[in-house]
Amino acid sequence: MTGTALLALVAAGSALGAHLLTRARWTWRTPRTAIALWQALGLAWGLASIGTLLGFGVAPYDDGVVAGIGRSLRDPRPLSPIHLAALAAGLTLALMLLGVLMIAIAGVVRARRRHRALLALVAHGDPEVPGTLVVDHPVAAAYCVPGVRSQVVVSAGTLELLGPYELAAVLAHERAHARERHDLVLLPFTSLRRMLPQSRTVARTLDAVELLIEMAADDRARRHRPAKELATALLRFASAGSAPSPVGTLGIIGADETNPILVRVRRLLTPDPLPRRVRGAMLAGATLVATLPLILYALPA
Repeated sequence: MTGTALLALVAAGSALGAHLLTRARWTWRTPRTAIALWQALGLAWGLASIGTLLGFGVAPYDDGVVAGIGRSLRDPRPLSPIHLAALAAGLTLALMLLGVLMIAIAGVVRARRRHRALLALVAHGDPEVPGTLVVDHPVAAAYCVPGVRSQVVVSAGTLELLGPYELAAVLAHERAHARERHDLVLLPFTSLRRMLPQSRTVARTLDAVELLIEMAADDRARRHRPAKELATALLRFASAGSAPSPVGTLGIIGADETNPILVRVRRLLTPDPLPRRVRGAMLAGATLVATLPLILYALPA
């Protein structure tokens, strides 16, 4: 079987894996590992899809993807119009994926710049929550603005809603978002959503990754604060109807059909992590999935 055929199988397998992973619940037991697996599947799908098109385009050279592309640049005469079209489609897909990602990054940067400018006008410090900006708004809200100098923001409604220990747990959750740069994890998935807005699988993928990111931040916060404090704070946010986080930020998400607060509360109070050896095997598998397309690119025909 040629490298091109194997790349096609990897692309199809990655899409199928993503579809199955959107329905999986074991991922909640190990959110960080599951996020790594999601990233590996996304990378493998993109590289394998591009490689399949490029590989078919240079198939007449019978020399693999990388070597075939090199030969096509030197002497394209053996390529028929169909093979040239496949080669062009592969390059176009690569440029589209990269371009959509760049557009998403630029949009997030602009949104954060605008929001930081707005915070400079309306937010202020508070000695009760050092290192945190407070916005005088009655609706409960808490979020972080990621970046080189990340900022955690809470509303006056949050300060009234939560007790001091619950507030400390929420701040630990938001700082976990900033410390682990969860915004960078989300960018490829939000850009793919922009590219394929009608795809239900992509929409479910983004929802699944967003929930896993919240769970990962919950776990990080639980290292510093008792789980009960954050669980109680989440329930208070849910009952109060918290405000949505601004574009380009990460925050406490509300309780609706797509954001199951009760699931997060349950796993906080009754944690059931996967054994370390299982997590290690999953990380090894994710690494293999992510690197396999690159190996197939170099595989001779």
